[in-house]
Amino acid sequence: MLSPEVEGGFELARPLDLRLTLSLLGYGPWIRRGDGGVCFATRTPAGAATIHFHRQNGSVVTKAWGPGAEWAVAHGPAVCGADDDDSGFASDHPLVARLRREIPGIRMPRTHAVFEGLVPTVLGQQVTSEEARESYRYLVNALGEAAPGPFALKLPPPPQALARTPYWAFHRFGVERRRAEVIIRAARSAKRLEEIVTMDLASAYRRMQAFPGIGPWTAAKVAMVALGDADAVPIGDYHLPHSIGYAFEGTPRSSDERMLEILEPFRGHRGRVIRLIIAAGIAAPRFGPRKPLRNIVNR
Repeated sequence: MLSPEVEGGFELARPLDLRLTLSLLGYGPWIRRGDGGVCFATRTPAGAATIHFHRQNGSVVTKAWGPGAEWAVAHGPAVCGADDDDSGFASDHPLVARLRREIPGIRMPRTHAVFEGLVPTVLGQQVTSEEARESYRYLVNALGEAAPGPFALKLPPPPQALARTPYWAFHRFGVERRRAEVIIRAARSAKRLEEIVTMDLASAYRRMQAFPGIGPWTAAKVAMVALGDADAVPIGDYHLPHSIGYAFEGTPRSSDERMLEILEPFRGHRGRVIRLIIAAGIAAPRFGPRKPLRNIVNR
């Protein structure tokens, strides 16, 4: 195996489940899970990098390849949720207390990669999760390049490449004009998007939602992974209100308004509660036929 350009690591002060914590990074040619570790390809401010995290006793060993290797290792603890402060997350609610005991290692990551978090999130607007995953997988395979290191990963395409891609070229990835143009406009202003990592959360949300096509749902999904926002609540999600209502009240159908009421006692950690519910596999029963995948290549 090719020797890493930079190695590092950090001691674990709290339980950590790498797979669950980094599940927000998705599944595709940019990431690999196995052998007790997780590796993924990313574009850091210092350049492209592949970073590998591996649990070893009471610590995490970090290895990285590529021009951005040093940056990636330095920010590795934040990516793994080492900066995630859940000290104020106290609840006597029986469900939440039980899930915290059963899933103690799920942390809120902070990747600092805003644009990388935005593209797959925009692809998830108003389509099925399966369709969004397939679109992003095709996009990365087609427009990304080989990542540094030994893992045969693909880098997500850089904003410069997406900025000059015409909207109709996204059709082959199953993406219609509206979502394509949101991505293209964001790519052309990627620097302003990446600046939000230096802002407080309220300012970061305002900056994101100032971009056309980026609303509360998209901003919350991006903030949950790129900024480590433990309070992020994706308003407007098709399934999430039903899952929260079902988990806490046993109701098969709910609403954004009721979901916010249920989550209000956990303010500051509402995103953390959402992640626990999802990790536990709690979901409301679904009725009716599944929404079919669309083919818009010739549209």
